[in-house]
Amino acid sequence: SRHSVKLDSRTANVTVKAPELLMGLRFELHVTVSGKKINVSEIPELPIPNDWMRDKLELNFYKTKAAEGGGEIESVAYDKGSGTAVITFLKPG
Repeated sequence: SRHSVKLDSRTANVTVKAPELLMGLRFELHVTVSGKKINVSEIPELPIPNDWMRDKLELNFYKTKAAEGGGEIESVAYDKGSGTAVITFLKPG
């Protein structure tokens, strides 16, 4: 685990360490369905930017089968402060 690396006229002693990998996060969402919109509540606060959370929500509901309340997304309005989002679909379902 210890190595010597020559850099120009100097030698640096280095130690190899395994990187820490972040584990995936799982969380539960509470959903209310109404025509073209789904209200999502109790979204946990995660250490990711707001646009990433919007993308994750959009992908989750886009990938869900239409019979289960998913489909093409028109917009995602995410409010980090309240832990809620409103997802609007292109077609009612």
